[in-house]
Amino acid sequence: MRELRSQRQWSQAELAERLDVSRQTVNAIETGKYDPSLPLAFAIARLFGQPIEGIFDPDA
Repeated sequence: MRELRSQRQWSQAELAERLDVSRQTVNAIETGKYDPSLPLAFAIARLFGQPIEGIFDPDA
């Protein structure tokens, strides 16, 4: 997710605003300290135009 965000030159705060979550939530997802809820994972996938599996790899 960090790479996709960086490609768009969005800060964590900008991404958080687009997803209606806190910047701390974005940071926790990017650092692997938090797994997003399914609705949030779908919102992230839609925002980036990617399948969920392309963003969140359960085997990574």
